[in-house]
Amino acid sequence: MTAGQPGRGGVILDVDGTLLDTNYLHVAAWWEAFRERGHDIRCADVHRALGMGSAELVERVLGRPDPSVIDAHSRYFAPYLGRMRPLPGAPDLLAATSELGRQVVLATSAKDDEAGLMLDAIGVRDVIGTVVSSGAVERAKPHPDIVERALSESGTDRARAVMVGDAVWDVIAARAGRHSLYRAALRRNRGRTATGRGSSRAYPDAAASAASCGPAPSASWRSGQRRTC
Repeated sequence: MTAGQPGRGGVILDVDGTLLDTNYLHVAAWWEAFRERGHDIRCADVHRALGMGSAELVERVLGRPDPSVIDAHSRYFAPYLGRMRPLPGAPDLLAATSELGRQVVLATSAKDDEAGLMLDAIGVRDVIGTVVSSGAVERAKPHPDIVERALSESGTDRARAVMVGDAVWDVIAARAGRHSLYRAALRRNRGRTATGRGSSRAYPDAAASAASCGPAPSASWRSGQRRTC
């Protein structure tokens, strides 16, 4: 999408499980896909790997690649694409970020053909400046490629950037780049979350994160204090 103004602060956000209530839909679709391809796996193993790119997730769960599982997942997840719903406070978080003068940048491990439907589900396209999906990079999360691409494409100053996600893989991606970013985590229910795994700050959900955005658009950045928004 459109590139932002160089030097501006920005918030880079994951989408699945952070802005959209899709984690358990993905668990179900992956479970069906693995079973179809003859792999007897546990839902818990899939849940722990959510947030990774598809190829990375399959290899983590199986211990080896199997591209056929990825294709099957796309088929099983397709019926949910038109039924995705934002998590409480997610549109407010994006709107508050924009109102504070920060760039809103989405960095998702989702496939390119799913990104537009995800934006429709979130419902605040007008405040989203840049979207980077897995097809734009060679390696998805937990590798830093997608975060680096999001910073570059949006023109966000990495010294004034915040990464927000619900999975430990978001934290790893934010820490693994050329310069570690400030990380804000949203606690995922009983999963492998970013909380306590290197995140700089944690919130129960997007609503709590949005509520933490103060009224002064740039005071926290000028003072050198990094806040969620």
